[in-house]
Amino acid sequence: MLGTLDRTPPPFFRQGPSALTKLVLCTALALFLMAADARFTMTQPLRAAMATLLLPAVRLLDLPVAGWRAALDYAGGLQAALGQVQTLEARLAQQAERSSRVERLTQENERLRALLELRPAVTVRSQAAEVLYEAPDPFSRKVFLDRGSQHGIVAGSPVINEDGVLGQVTRVYPLSSEVTLLVDKDAAIPVLNARTEHRSAAFGSGTGHTMELRFMAGNDDVQTGDVLTTSGVDGVYPSGLQVARVTAVDRRSDSAFARITLAPTALPDGVRHVLVLEPLAAQQPPRPQPPEPERGASKPHRGGRR
Repeated sequence: MLGTLDRTPPPFFRQGPSALTKLVLCTALALFLMAADARFTMTQPLRAAMATLLLPAVRLLDLPVAGWRAALDYAGGLQAALGQVQTLEARLAQQAERSSRVERLTQENERLRALLELRPAVTVRSQAAEVLYEAPDPFSRKVFLDRGSQHGIVAGSPVINEDGVLGQVTRVYPLSSEVTLLVDKDAAIPVLNARTEHRSAAFGSGTGHTMELRFMAGNDDVQTGDVLTTSGVDGVYPSGLQVARVTAVDRRSDSAFARITLAPTALPDGVRHVLVLEPLAAQQPPRPQPPEPERGASKPHRGGRR
């Protein structure tokens, strides 16, 4: 009876390969699959199929997160829009007040001119232009416009944008023109200090976006923050256009002149559209010529033998 019993262990207690052997085999298989996938992309179709199958589930699970993000974006956008509307309303009110003030001052100016029998103010003609590109010369600051002599552009025309004076047309071609910016080392412009009404000349520094107020005595009344505008006495720039703001005043004890640094109000970087003004000299009355000497008039005798 005992000989008929099966002494083999049941399947649950059967011993297979050892754990170390299984670990080595699994590691080798993993390394083989990674190397094969990296070289032959064997699992790429499997990955694509799994991604396609799991995409609806991923989209479904992402719906709450996407909804929360959309709600936050909506709330943030609504708040930003309300803030922007308030800012624009305040700016519009300021512009309306300034417009009414300018209109009132214009009417007052016309009445005063009529009262004093002065000639009417010069009307500055202008035309819009677009910046094509910046000159490739690293030692100068010049830009080219898409307007030239065929469009009525002449050399010496001021170029401005909404912030102030950018520069002056220095070369004119048939279909384009070259503008020398105020920050160029060869640029100069007569200016008027809006606070002190003192006239001077501003020059480009040629480095960065700075200008200089040269030939100013060390004791001149110039302060940081002073606004400089065009004086209008050079026959080129209309008066009242913003040019620069004083950023630093260095009164040196070893020099009779102060070193005054300016920041132009109109920065040339990123400018796409500008206005080209007609020079004031084109609308000013001609300068009187000196009288010619009469014929036969004897010239003054300068020492000599009699």
